Amino acid sequence: MSQGGLQADGLATQVNGHSDEKPMTLTVLGCGTLGIAILSGILNSLSSIDSSPSSSGTSTPGVSNDCDDLPPKVPSRFIACVTRDASAKRVKSALSSHVSSITILQNQNLKGVQEADVILLGCKPKNLKDGILREPGMQEALRGKLLISILAGTSVESLGTEIYGSAAVEDKHAHPQGTCRLVRVMPNTASLIRSSMTVIAISDPPLSTHQSTLVSWLLSRIGRVVHLPPYMMDAATALCGSGPAFFALMLEAMADGAVAMGLPRAEAQTMAAQTMKGTAEMVLNGQHPALLREQVCTPGGCTAGGLQVLEDGKVRASVATGVRTASVAASRLGRGEQGVNGPR
Repeated sequence: MSQGGLQADGLATQVNGHSDEKPMTLTVLGCGTLGIAILSGILNSLSSIDSSPSSSGTSTPGVSNDCDDLPPKVPSRFIACVTRDASAKRVKSALSSHVSSITILQNQNLKGVQEADVILLGCKPKNLKDGILREPGMQEALRGKLLISILAGTSVESLGTEIYGSAAVEDKHAHPQGTCRLVRVMPNTASLIRSSMTVIAISDPPLSTHQSTLVSWLLSRIGRVVHLPPYMMDAATALCGSGPAFFALMLEAMADGAVAMGLPRAEAQTMAAQTMKGTAEMVLNGQHPALLREQVCTPGGCTAGGLQVLEDGKVRASVATGVRTASVAASRLGRGEQGVNGPR
């Protein structure tokens, strides 16, 4: 076995405390950008735990450390399921430092699920409608397992219907032995640098303690985690999932303004990004945005003048409306509708 594989198996023994225990396998079904980011975060976290002399220490409120609430058992074997050669090469390249711990399966979704204990559903919503979970043998392969979905706008009920049909999910409290447990989550593209804001939908009935701890631990490898009721997930998708694009547009606009006044493009972009990052950190540390704005806004000063132009341009209302529109679009996409951004 390669060195990377030995490290992964050794870590499973360390966490589980049982050297003869079957390793837990995590399969990413549709391993695209977010799937790769989540795998990278988990694998890097496992490596840091393995190299850490002690799991003790203090933690910052609201931020999960690598060893916080460590489940009794975590994945040590990983499978990435893809459909195209290019996707397989991309996974191998992106996770090259952990390649010995990952099996890449191409057009073998059923095999990947059969060998898994936990499945992360990372395909596009349209692939769900194309029957990725209705493949013959898939119901049996999912039996008693944990399925974590990162599909935008797709409810747990919709997933259940895709797998078992509407009759099997009429009673959400039944969960017979033949079904899997479904969990809906929404990470964002900042998963790539382990700075995601990930929302986990609260399950009803609740997950077991082990399942809940495992889901939280897995997703906190890529950033912050918050738990919200399922009916809030479309709004969370708009805010956290679409949010990076909204912030990028505002950042770009600020840099454009600075360039128009003579700043070099590269420096303007870096300055705008760092200013946005610093402001966000102050808010995360407890500063209210309105108070922060007032602290910067000296009466009669340049900030007050700039803010007046933004308010006159209805920037606040436009941004809020953008989030609301994205929320509605996420809901409609989850129902399989097309052209959700057509004329209103």
